[in-house]
Amino acid sequence: MPKTMPVRPISARIRQSLFDIIRPKITGSRFLDLFAGTGAVGLEALSRGAERAVFVDADPRCVKVIEKNLERSGWAAKGKAFRGDLRSPLSWVAYRAGPDRFDLIFLGPPYKDAEKRPLQMTTGVLERILAAGLLEPDGWVIAQHHKKESPKTPPGLELFRTSRYGDTLLSFFRPPPAAPPAF
Repeated sequence: MPKTMPVRPISARIRQSLFDIIRPKITGSRFLDLFAGTGAVGLEALSRGAERAVFVDADPRCVKVIEKNLERSGWAAKGKAFRGDLRSPLSWVAYRAGPDRFDLIFLGPPYKDAEKRPLQMTTGVLERILAAGLLEPDGWVIAQHHKKESPKTPPGLELFRTSRYGDTLLSFFRPPPAAPPAF
C-alpha cells in the first residue's frame, strides 16, 4: 500500500482483541466494514468464518486495494467493495450490497482531518446505520474511535461494552433487548 494512502490501519493488537470479543458471532455472519481502508478488518472476518463481507471507503484507491486483496485471498465471491460517502445517508449500502442486514458492522472513521483537526464522526454514522436499517435486530456495531471522542448513543442502540487500547477505544453497540409483553 502506498504511503500516500489516507489510511490509519487498525493495530494488530486491537484487531486481535476485536476478534476475540466478536468470536461467538462471527461464523456465518454478514459483516460490514465502514471506512474500510485496506479492508483488513473485513478480510479477517472472512478468514474467521463470516459468510460475506461488504467494504465501504470514500477513497477509490482503497476500494481498488480491497478488490485486489479479495482476489488474492480467494474471497472475491464473498466480498464486495464500494466507494461511498459515509457522511451522507446510507440507504444506498443495502441497495448496492443486497437486501441483507448485517450481523456485525465495524466502523473506524478518521480521527483527524487533513489539517490535523479532530473529527467527531462516530455518532453521525451510528445514526445513519439505524436510519438505513442496516443492522440485524441481534446485531452489533463496533466503533473504533479516539479516546477524546465521546459518541452519543442514538435511540435504538445501547452501548454495552467499551475497551481501551492506548488512545483508541472500541465501543460496542446493539439494539436494546425487547421489552417483555405486558399482560
